[in-house]
Amino acid sequence: MKIDKNIQAVTLALAALVVGAAPAAAQNFPQKPVRTVIGYTPGGTTDVVARIIGQKLTELWGQPVIVDSRPGAAGNIGAENVAKSPADGYSMLLGQNALAVSPAMYTKMAYDVQRDLATVTSASITPHVILLHPSLPARNVKELIALAKKKPNELLMASTGHGNSDHMVAELFNTMAGIKMVHIPYKGGALALKDLVGGQVVVYFAGLASSVQMIKAGRVNAIAVTSKTRAKAVPEVPTVAESGLPAYEAVLWQGYFVPAGTPRDVINKLSADINRVLVMPDTIEKLASAGTDPFPGSPDQFAAFLKVEIEKWGKVVKSIGLKLDN
Repeated sequence: MKIDKNIQAVTLALAALVVGAAPAAAQNFPQKPVRTVIGYTPGGTTDVVARIIGQKLTELWGQPVIVDSRPGAAGNIGAENVAKSPADGYSMLLGQNALAVSPAMYTKMAYDVQRDLATVTSASITPHVILLHPSLPARNVKELIALAKKKPNELLMASTGHGNSDHMVAELFNTMAGIKMVHIPYKGGALALKDLVGGQVVVYFAGLASSVQMIKAGRVNAIAVTSKTRAKAVPEVPTVAESGLPAYEAVLWQGYFVPAGTPRDVINKLSADINRVLVMPDTIEKLASAGTDPFPGSPDQFAAFLKVEIEKWGKVVKSIGLKLDN
């Protein structure tokens, strides 16, 4: 599912169709606070997106939207919590790429993402950005690859954990470049960024939304973004594709889920309202300033997108032989 050039028109049309189909009971939803669970620590990209959208939903609904951080196991602790919550729409998950990686990566899981969670809508899409500690003698992708080949298994590369988006886009980079950096997993993006600035690690494929301020402050060196085109938030930073790996492209996406069995009219109401929020000018502005873009869609579109992502990242997991016990 690609972002349409006319996001606002598409999303408003979608919202109108969904609202028109929703029964009156769903129109009155919610009647109490709604919980948005994220599987990561505060300060990371998913947390940033959850709070921007959550604030606007609070205004729209007149009910608090609470961000509930439950980090660990590549987002699976948070996802399992929502999968086992009452199927009434009051517990949502803002998940990301890792949900498409876990089925291939873990030998056993306490829930099934396609069976136990229902898709609501995709929400945002964000490039990763390759960040280097200033001490590293590399200023672009070609120099990083050359350095990693000169020092195999020496460069310490941070991520927010096995199977998370930053880990997988880095492994895809390693595979395509024919290099091997040492993976150092953290429990969240804020912790990984802190250690990158401190020099405990020297490379991090960070989500742009969580790192744009450090880039602008000059505390880290941003050498490339992982998207097909340059990011509006840091237009001076080239893409990986134009910097030495022409076929490379990988992004971080976020999307909303609810427990399977949630009434379809409630799912439709959630989808319509989140999509309405995504086209509000101040939402677009806040997302853009954080380095991310709205990524609207219907429940069925998001389900189809998720299926493709599970197949795509499953192949990457198999290629690097990544298997873990949950």
